[in-house]
Amino acid sequence: MNNIIKKIAFLLSIVALVVVAGCKDERDPEVKELKVSRLFSPTSLELIVVQQTSIRLNWRPVKNAQTYTIEFFESANLNFTGTPVRTVTGVTSLQLPLTVRGFAGDTDYAVRIKAIGPDIGESKWTSGLFKTGTEQIFLPVNPDELFATRVTLKWPAGETATHIMLTPGNINRTVTAAEVTAGAAIITGLTGETTYTARLMNGTKIRGTITFTTLIDLGGAIAVYPKDDLNAAILAAPAGSTLALFPGAYNAYKGDITVNKSITVKGFYPTNRPVINIRFILASGATDLIFENLEMVGTYPESATKLLQAFLFDAGTYTVNSLTIKGSIIREYNQALVYGGTGVVRLNTLNIDNNVMSNIVNDGGDFIDFRTGFVANLNVTNSTFNRVAAMPRDFIRLDNSSANFPGQTSNVVINRCTFFQVSNTRRILYVRFVSNASTVSNTIFAGADASYTGYFSNQAATTQPVCSRNNYWNAPSFLGGVTSGKFDISGTHTTLNPGFVNPEAGNFKVTNETLILNGIGDPRWLN
Repeated sequence: MNNIIKKIAFLLSIVALVVVAGCKDERDPEVKELKVSRLFSPTSLELIVVQQTSIRLNWRPVKNAQTYTIEFFESANLNFTGTPVRTVTGVTSLQLPLTVRGFAGDTDYAVRIKAIGPDIGESKWTSGLFKTGTEQIFLPVNPDELFATRVTLKWPAGETATHIMLTPGNINRTVTAAEVTAGAAIITGLTGETTYTARLMNGTKIRGTITFTTLIDLGGAIAVYPKDDLNAAILAAPAGSTLALFPGAYNAYKGDITVNKSITVKGFYPTNRPVINIRFILASGATDLIFENLEMVGTYPESATKLLQAFLFDAGTYTVNSLTIKGSIIREYNQALVYGGTGVVRLNTLNIDNNVMSNIVNDGGDFIDFRTGFVANLNVTNSTFNRVAAMPRDFIRLDNSSANFPGQTSNVVINRCTFFQVSNTRRILYVRFVSNASTVSNTIFAGADASYTGYFSNQAATTQPVCSRNNYWNAPSFLGGVTSGKFDISGTHTTLNPGFVNPEAGNFKVTNETLILNGIGDPRWLN
């Protein structure tokens, strides 16, 4: 039995050797080179948008490729239908990375690339997507071509555009063929000192965006800056000029400035006023005068005393048609706002509108004080008077110098004002021309407490004012008890607490809803 088993094992080992030998003889030779019928497709494709409208392409070079062909389609998908908008041929590996320029801005593109080589089929396409940025072909604005109401916008000559859009204002300006050829368009009708954004359009595509700020529209005014000598500027200005004062403290000149011609002196910005320490002396030749948007201060560190008046009419006999003081802050003068007591001046109209005036103590003079002069029409409107005529003195004094102005009529209007601690124990109206008329309406008269005893007048020559819808708070003397009985007899008045937010700090914002709804007081405090 053991012999049989040994014989079988021997025979199997011989068979195994034969099989192994047969397999070794039939093994394929080693493959050392892969034979293909076409080139492989480019791989590792990179697409980077540069300078908004150019595309930087890169990929891994394909073995045996001699050149590459690139096709661009205006599309947001990879369908590649239709005709390519651009084809680039003959690109070699040495040119990589490759930048292709001149695409439309803000546009989706599909791109595909194939490899081409000699004696072999071209590769299949490798594809990708990119979107260009917004074009910027506007050239910088030339400062010499930028004005208050117009600007010249430029771009490379011949570059196509259909219109220019500007904001604010929603301006839509068509670009003509001649402007395309020149690469320039003049935009008019702009607003001074305004920041605009302009977009150069080609249909719905933005070709350029630029922001610029128009210059200040002086409207023919003479610009004056804090470094300038204000006195010299006024002396040099022709009659009828407007001087536009830019914000800041005017330290180059302080004290008296004589004005002997018609002129307007105004702060350029209504809410950022220039600060001047000036007394204006108004002389013969000054026919029409406007002082607007100024902050006039009667004190300054170099002087131990306050300036006496903000406006002084000079000695002499002459006529001034109008003096307007508006939109200003006037404070800390020692004697008067306006004084006409040194000459024989006739002022046809004095307008005081939209001002805040405070801490003018009126030491030796009244707030509006004409003793030898004459004012035909005095209009005080939309203003706040805080502790003026506080020595105490009169708020308005229009004295009767009959030898100078016999038989003249003087008219006074006070409307929509706020008075706080004005002329304590003294008169609001001291008007003594033989013929005079006063209207006082929609005005708040208020004291800090019930000790305030300012009143209308005790002069028999002062005609009873026509009063309407005034409010008296801590001001009992306006309603009675005056020697000659001059007080509000309209029956339309109220005695409500205005609820001023902080009068000690000069904040006279009204919190009383009735006064707010009825529009009583200086409008600036009713909103």
